Amino acid sequence: MVGVSSLTPGEYIALKRGDLLTTGELSAATQETIHVIGLDEGPCRESSQNCVVALANALGIDDERQLSALAELWLQVAMSRTGSSSNIPRSETDINAWVEVARHAYAYLFFTERSPGERAFEDRQMQVRDYYNYAVQQVISGLFQQNIAAAESSASLSAYDTPTLTGWNITTDITGLHFADENDVPEELIPASSLVFSGLRSTYRRDGFGAELVAVIDDSLALHRARVYSEMPFPALTALLHFPGEDLAHVLSTDALDVIIRNPYQDESIELHGQQVPLAANFTAGYGLWLAKSGFSRQALRSLLGQRQGINRPHLYMMQPFDPERRVILMLHGLGSSPEAWVNVANEVLGDETLRQNFQVWQIYYPTNMPLALNHAWIRRTVAETLQQFDPTSETLASQGIVLIGHSMGGVLARLMVSSSGDSLWRLVESHDMSQEQLTLVQEHLDPLLHFEPLPEVHRAIFIAAPHRGTPVAGHRLGRAVARLVRLPLTLLEEFDDVIKTLANIQKQSDGSRQRFPNSIDNLSETDPFISATATLPISSRVQYHSIIAQRDPSVPLEASDDGLVPYASARLAGAASEKVLISGHSVQETAKAILEIRRILHSDLTEYINYN
Repeated sequence: MVGVSSLTPGEYIALKRGDLLTTGELSAATQETIHVIGLDEGPCRESSQNCVVALANALGIDDERQLSALAELWLQVAMSRTGSSSNIPRSETDINAWVEVARHAYAYLFFTERSPGERAFEDRQMQVRDYYNYAVQQVISGLFQQNIAAAESSASLSAYDTPTLTGWNITTDITGLHFADENDVPEELIPASSLVFSGLRSTYRRDGFGAELVAVIDDSLALHRARVYSEMPFPALTALLHFPGEDLAHVLSTDALDVIIRNPYQDESIELHGQQVPLAANFTAGYGLWLAKSGFSRQALRSLLGQRQGINRPHLYMMQPFDPERRVILMLHGLGSSPEAWVNVANEVLGDETLRQNFQVWQIYYPTNMPLALNHAWIRRTVAETLQQFDPTSETLASQGIVLIGHSMGGVLARLMVSSSGDSLWRLVESHDMSQEQLTLVQEHLDPLLHFEPLPEVHRAIFIAAPHRGTPVAGHRLGRAVARLVRLPLTLLEEFDDVIKTLANIQKQSDGSRQRFPNSIDNLSETDPFISATATLPISSRVQYHSIIAQRDPSVPLEASDDGLVPYASARLAGAASEKVLISGHSVQETAKAILEIRRILHSDLTEYINYN
């Protein structure tokens, strides 16, 4: 007798979309298929291999139904061999089981009567695609671990040598595998799906074909190399397994296997069997993993206080391999901070499809204890050397139309990068009563720091909570106490020893006090001569600039307000293309409204830049 009952929405979704990956049970579609050939899911669960053989030899079942069910049954075999779903297959037998999952899923997708496009809205195709993607993740991870083990026992092998697997003739296409240093070898391949981050509001990915992976490279020596830049030490990769063949029979019998690695920033799709297939990608995992493992917060504090294991020079981090066809967004953090200050800003930019297609993100990591003039000169040099390395003729899009984004002290430095000094800053030195010999000595060391023109590559700047006219906090008792704790590197003091002694003697002769070489906190005081002089420097007419300003207490009149550190009067700039005031404390750059404003400016910039050029 036939009965009928109703399904709840939850039961309906579970029936339509539940499968071995989501519920631990075979999907309804696979259960129906094995029932058709006279089998039950119970025996199939206990002896999956026998069920696979029976289904593979069954007649009278259409290819789509048979291959999709075989892919899931092979998935059951592979998972039973590997154990936990997070385990990497270690033996060749286990890896082979995962290869079969990928093979049958691949055959279903590309070698049945209907194309993937014709099944675009079907739940079953999404299930089978997931089987393929997960199987590729497991196969690539297993083969990589085998190569790592081989590399440890033989100096002639590296982790990305062509892998071997008994029964398979493997070739590799690693055009998407790019490292800044040819000697860099990944220490680990981590599935992006296995990573969960705190401190990141969003995870941005692109749904599609292939396994989303992150390559882990030892970046511990990056700051100690002569090179002033580093490419992302945890690059995102998309991996594929390709089974050559012109028909279904060939694909199901072939012993040829192509391992394909692509850079998801460069490649949005791949052509397979005459079809353009979108590639899966995760744009957050590599960035988040880099920040999680960086130790930036402690290192930045050590740098500020001049302690060991801090940094003494600026370093430029590229968030992806250099792309000559994408413009650069250059981010500069504030006092006592690091690239962690931009965690959600950079992630939201990289997650925005339009912005990601048109921009690449660079971040400057610099020692925030240094005087502003010195950091500014060093940052300029770092950017120039990086551009010279990748675009010596300055002809690519990457060398044109740079957008600067600076927070707090980084905003002050960004302003200097688009300003013309004239003789305004040098007059601060000339105001001292010096002999010609003393003036020549001081000029030799300080002139390169005090004379500069706007960087010609910069097109736009965004200043966020920037103390352009200094802050009274730096001059208060607490600010002065912190300033006394700041220690400048011995190498810097030695480099400017003659200048320090000359200025100290002049100061002592004039008022009996002892001159101290100023640090960054000294420079940020609203009474500091340097910050007062820089506040009046003209900004290049070629540069459009924007202000994002924080107001801590909305009940206070705007003109008299501050963000807890920076007064509104210090943060605002006349002539700004836009000014956005947000109710927030000083770390306003990480708020959702500030990020929305940054994205608005960048989207607007794309249109204006195209029209301008």
